[in-house]
Amino acid sequence: MGILAILIVILILVWQWDWFVPYINRKASAALHRPVSIAHLHVRPGLKTTVTVDGLKVSQPQGFEKEKDDFASARAITVTVDIWRYLTGSGLSLPLIRVDAPRGDIVSLINGTNNYTFDTASQTSAQNSQTSGTPLPKLGKLEINDGDIRLALAKLKTDMHVLIHTEAPRNGDDGHLVIDLKGRYAQAPITGHIVGGALLGLADATHPYPIDGRLANGPTYVTLRGTVDDPMHFQGTNLALHFAGPDMSLLYPLTGVPIPQTPPYSVTGNLAYSNRAIRFQKFEGHMGSSDIGGDINVDPHQKPIFVEAALHSHSVDLADLGGFIGAKPGENTKSEPASSRVLPDRKINVPKLNAANIHLTYHGDHIRNKNWPLDNIDTELEVRDGAIDLKHLTFATGTGTISATAGLEPAQDEQFRTRFRMEVARLPLSRIMTSKDMFQGNGTIGGHVTLKSTGNSVATLVENGDGGATLVLDHGGDVTALLPDLLGLKLGSAVLSALGIPGRSKLECLVADLPLRSGIVHTNSMLLQTGNTRTMGTGTVNFHKDTLDYAITTRSVGPQILSLPGAVHIFGAMKSPTVMPGAELIGRVAAAVGLGIVFPPAALIPTIQLGVGRGSACEKAILEANEHPAAGITPGKTTGPGPASVPHTPPGANKHVSSSQHHLTPKQVRKAWKEKSNPK
Repeated sequence: MGILAILIVILILVWQWDWFVPYINRKASAALHRPVSIAHLHVRPGLKTTVTVDGLKVSQPQGFEKEKDDFASARAITVTVDIWRYLTGSGLSLPLIRVDAPRGDIVSLINGTNNYTFDTASQTSAQNSQTSGTPLPKLGKLEINDGDIRLALAKLKTDMHVLIHTEAPRNGDDGHLVIDLKGRYAQAPITGHIVGGALLGLADATHPYPIDGRLANGPTYVTLRGTVDDPMHFQGTNLALHFAGPDMSLLYPLTGVPIPQTPPYSVTGNLAYSNRAIRFQKFEGHMGSSDIGGDINVDPHQKPIFVEAALHSHSVDLADLGGFIGAKPGENTKSEPASSRVLPDRKINVPKLNAANIHLTYHGDHIRNKNWPLDNIDTELEVRDGAIDLKHLTFATGTGTISATAGLEPAQDEQFRTRFRMEVARLPLSRIMTSKDMFQGNGTIGGHVTLKSTGNSVATLVENGDGGATLVLDHGGDVTALLPDLLGLKLGSAVLSALGIPGRSKLECLVADLPLRSGIVHTNSMLLQTGNTRTMGTGTVNFHKDTLDYAITTRSVGPQILSLPGAVHIFGAMKSPTVMPGAELIGRVAAAVGLGIVFPPAALIPTIQLGVGRGSACEKAILEANEHPAAGITPGKTTGPGPASVPHTPPGANKHVSSSQHHLTPKQVRKAWKEKSNPK
């Protein structure tokens, strides 16, 4: 017994807990599948036993040996265990957990390989232990001193440090958790300072957990203040979230929600979480010179995430919404570099179509922009699996409306399969002309435009497209003021001069029914009628070459004798076409040019009634043009055989074929003008 007592005394005198270090290193390395080592192990036994590990190092896994820092390390980790509480069956209690100088090096490569995914077996056993029903230990004081975790995530273009420490209680509080950020996130510099309640408060659902943080990522500034009742489940939130910056599209790395480019903005709202969705509610602020507000709900559990936004503005400048249609917000198109194309050939930029599924509604009460003759805006939009469905985009303008629907589906080579339809109803002409500071009148515009195509700009969509336009202008006011503004001062004035329309003539009606086939606009009907004249046209507009080839003729409406020229030929580049007027052509050729111009069909009357109302001058003009043609010959009278210069109707052909089949071709018109201007 004496010898045994002496041996026990000697063992106590020479005992070192470090004898267990190799065993711990071996077991930990096997469990984590990467080298683990501790320098020293200290144990202070008692009813509350304290265990301290010094010099903990967890090395990088295979494939990350080139990293200069360990995967994880700590100068010391101290844990106190209440042994008596555990032995009496009251459960596991940890009165103290203290971590000194923890370090981490979290790395993810561009190919998706990372150093923080552990072996599947280890994950499975950890999950099983979490779901086995074992109660969580009761935690006491938690301390983190001088923590520094590096995050290097290649796909997010991020390399930043997360600095963590806890502050001791003061002024009666429970202490604070403090997190600082520095480095680069999404290629932009990032700084942040977040102060929360005590670390233990994260698991305490009986007391609201305070949060006060600010974050700057490049030029984007974010603040978050308030409390969360249950921070582990982010429920019972009372948080004010504020965003400010030069462009909302820069929020994508922070929020995961794709937003088009916007002008500078500042918005503040309430952040909440309920029914599996993160909600940014009742936010208000400004975007450019427009006010903006509404609710945004994000369901991050769907793949891709689902975003539902209901937005509104009391006063909106449409230039601020340019990013939503692929333009730069607030940009002045006059400052764009000159293009050789007539239509805009800038690529439509719809960013990150596949990043989220979106349902968006937006209403602007008042449009504030002198360049847009519009009163308000209302729209509904869906993005699903990369395809855009514009359910409606409606503008009110005076007594009329402009409404459009569209669909864009991604195709190859950044192209879009596109469908588009626009309806114009009872649009006051005075609103358009007033916006240009050129004209005031009581005319009304109506009609529709359709397009089905594939392309990536307005120019390519039109040149590849099929569809057409049917537009009606009723009681348009002074023609000499209207046409130069619609066609351009130079061309409009030249056309008026060539047609011989008397000055200050009042436009009674303008009808254009123009089908688009494979990028070439044809003419079903073209009618311009004043009080004394009726002008009709035929020809084509080629958007592949940006050229036009058109023949126009003017005739008297009434019995009065007017000195009117013959057909006018407009051809060449659309930006600078040639207008070739001349004296009246002789004989049947003149009749063919004059009467071969297509009369507006009576089938257009329903469109006219919808667009500008019943009983309009255009409705009357079409009926009169069909029943009482200007030259006294109905279109059907010109379908018989004629001279060689007029296309001949084959024997047995349908005698009711439209006169449009007997137009002079542009080539024949040019030949006739050449012969007239160069007589032998």
